[in-house]
Amino acid sequence: MRPQRTYLTSVFIVLNVLVFGAWQGWYGPGPGFMSQNFLVSWDLVTEGRVWDLLTSVFSHNWVLHLVLNMFVLNSFGRVVEMFFGWKFYLSFYLFAGVVSSLSHILVSAFLMGAPQLPALGASGSLAGLILLFALTFPREKIMLFGIIPLPALVGALAFVGLDLWGLVSQVEGGGLPIGHGAHLGGSFAGLLTYLVVVRPSLRRRTPEFVD
Repeated sequence: MRPQRTYLTSVFIVLNVLVFGAWQGWYGPGPGFMSQNFLVSWDLVTEGRVWDLLTSVFSHNWVLHLVLNMFVLNSFGRVVEMFFGWKFYLSFYLFAGVVSSLSHILVSAFLMGAPQLPALGASGSLAGLILLFALTFPREKIMLFGIIPLPALVGALAFVGLDLWGLVSQVEGGGLPIGHGAHLGGSFAGLLTYLVVVRPSLRRRTPEFVD
């Protein structure tokens, strides 16, 4: 089987950089438009801005946030795209992003009592990518925090554990300003996709993921 090319990961990275440029005011309609259309919150979605569930996934307004997320996307996204093909990868990435956004707005509104709390970033989709990768290739080595080598599944589960701990802290009124709810939603999308789609297909050893 010929190796799959990874053009879509490059497209995702470019889209994220372009949206970042709009946040910085390099071009585009300005911060007011971006705040209404590239952030996701319970209040915004219930006002009818349902597209925020997806547009926020490609949205970053801090350079460090963008750089870290694009590094992770480049590292894991290319492997997933190459192994499963671009059609599966596109569907999964968008699915994980929407699920992570839904998870954020439900957690913020009903567990944290902050329906106005906005979120943005690719982290939810990336949490799904990492867990899907880890479940598919559990013994592959990844670098936890870029330092500690661990089997992929151990590292991915460690991140899930940190997000669970962080979410509990936020619900109790503490914690850091990190989208733990979104991360856990993305991880759930990765787990669900693996159990329903990937695992049965790997067992059958069919070429359905080859584009």
